[in-house]
Amino acid sequence: MSEVSPPSAKYAFWRAFWRKWRGRGHGSPPRVSLAEIMLSGLGGFIGLLGVGLCALVFSGLDRLLIIGSIGASAVLVFGAIRSPLAQPRNLMGGHALSAAVGVSVHLLLVDTLAHAWGASPVFLGLLSQVIAPALAVGLAITLMHATRTLHPPGGATALVAVIGSPQVHAMGYGFVLFPGLIAPLVLLGVALVFNNLSPKRAYPEYWW
Repeated sequence: MSEVSPPSAKYAFWRAFWRKWRGRGHGSPPRVSLAEIMLSGLGGFIGLLGVGLCALVFSGLDRLLIIGSIGASAVLVFGAIRSPLAQPRNLMGGHALSAAVGVSVHLLLVDTLAHAWGASPVFLGLLSQVIAPALAVGLAITLMHATRTLHPPGGATALVAVIGSPQVHAMGYGFVLFPGLIAPLVLLGVALVFNNLSPKRAYPEYWW
């Protein structure tokens, strides 16, 4: 009587693939204290208040939308201050590099190549609204990983640089200055002061 043959490598791969969807068996994240919850929320409020006021002075009301990704950064630097993704290197480098990538992709693909080639409106729309945004985020992730500055909100910064309003596009590489550099710098300043006022908090874990 012949032995039952083992499942094929392909079957084994898919069985392992679906098994991963169940998770690794770890429990839910631990609860945090009420004081920690309140401190995180208050820190986010103060941090975004500072960035918002800076945006008013720097670029006017019409460009307040470009600080959206900074809101995500506030979650990290006030709500997950020990995370490697929340440290100054990642906060500053992630936003600045991603802003530069987003602006470069838009200028090269949309403003230069598409118009130089006399692209049709349909292709131009596909390029500016689908291809260029996806490429900007993908390149931003790659560059952040390569430079050890991975910061998830940086992906949003790269995205806004491509799909933002005409006012955002008119900034050109000025977008790298704000919000790419100045906005996270303001948030970092608030985080250094606010987080270290609490005896139970210490920020950052490292600078570089």
